[in-house]
Amino acid sequence: QVQLVESGGGLVQAGGSLRLSCVASGSIFSINAMGWYRQAPGKQRELVATITSGGRRTYADSVKGRFTISRDNAKFTVYLQMNSLKPEDTAVYYCNIYIGSSLYWGQGTQVTVSS
Repeated sequence: QVQLVESGGGLVQAGGSLRLSCVASGSIFSINAMGWYRQAPGKQRELVATITSGGRRTYADSVKGRFTISRDNAKFTVYLQMNSLKPEDTAVYYCNIYIGSSLYWGQGTQVTVSS
C-alpha cells in the first residue's frame, strides 16, 4: 500500500508564489516518474509537469518558465515551485508517482489565485 500526501496549497494573489510538496509513504521500493496534474472546475485533469527517475523534466506549455518540478528521492518527495501565478492556475493540484508499472495518486490540494 502506498499513500501520497500533498501540501502547500492555498490562496495567493496573482503574481505570487506557492510551493507544493507531495510525500509518498508505504511499500516503496523505488519510484520511477513523478508528476503533478491539475483539475479546474468543469475541466478535465491536465498534466502540469513530470520528472523521471533520471531527472528529466517535462512541462505543460502554459506553465513553462514559471513552474519548476523537483524531487528528493531520499525523502520520497516531489515538489512543484510555482511562481508568477495567474488566476487561470486556480485548480486542485494532484501528484502522482509510478512504482514499477503501478500508478498512485494523492488526494489533491487546492490552489486559488486571486486577480
